[in-house]
Amino acid sequence: MAGAPGTNEPGVSVGNVSGSTFAIGSHARAVSHHGTAPDRDAATEELLAAVRELRADLTRVRGTDRTAELDAALAETEEEITGTGRAAPTRRQRLRELLADSESLLSVLSSAGAVAGLLGIGS
Repeated sequence: MAGAPGTNEPGVSVGNVSGSTFAIGSHARAVSHHGTAPDRDAATEELLAAVRELRADLTRVRGTDRTAELDAALAETEEEITGTGRAAPTRRQRLRELLADSESLLSVLSSAGAVAGLLGIGS
């Protein structure tokens, strides 16, 4: 490839580089962090495990609009924790509301009680 018009300098063409790591220049250094999980504290790890357990348990009960809404919120929470390392306060509040509205579910599924306890419901 030719460089700038009228020069003999080499040219560089870079196409789509999403998900790539590269460095240019004699002292350049490329460091990749692709695929590394975000740091999570112990409480967030515990919440993530409880969210996953509750999602699994929800498949064992008769589905309703309410359980579908709860499962969707749990899936979003799981995705947020695995992607960012935390669940935002608004996400936690939404789960609190859904679980508080599902008190009969809390008495049937111990995993729902575990998530509720980690979110501070009933304490």
